[in-house]
Amino acid sequence: MGIIKSQIRNTLYQVEIQSDSGNQLIADEPQELGGGNTGFSPDELLRAALAACTSATLRMYADRKGWDLQGVNLELDFVWDKDLSKTTIRREIHISGNLDDTQRERLLAIANLCPIHKVLSNPIEIITKLS
Repeated sequence: MGIIKSQIRNTLYQVEIQSDSGNQLIADEPQELGGGNTGFSPDELLRAALAACTSATLRMYADRKGWDLQGVNLELDFVWDKDLSKTTIRREIHISGNLDDTQRERLLAIANLCPIHKVLSNPIEIITKLS
């Protein structure tokens, strides 16, 4: 899957992130948390990963099937319940195109099979070491 590297310097909470494939982005905290709001916040990055994966997965599937999928628009939000130690992600998918009800239902099922959805839906173990 490749390595993601990040570094933070002197600009409060601004994190430079780079992938093995050479892509770069900036993450930052919102101003109300002391950041400069110069990039996606960490929770926005998490939701963005699910949105990107879902959209691309639906596009790939519809293309392979030859379906007339014109567009996919998503809205994602999540709520962290501290008492239950549970996160609920709400994902609303708007699809457009000349699709019948069977195709639309299949696309809903396919959305739940995108790789990031699978990662977030299963137990996650994070192993951390300090070097």
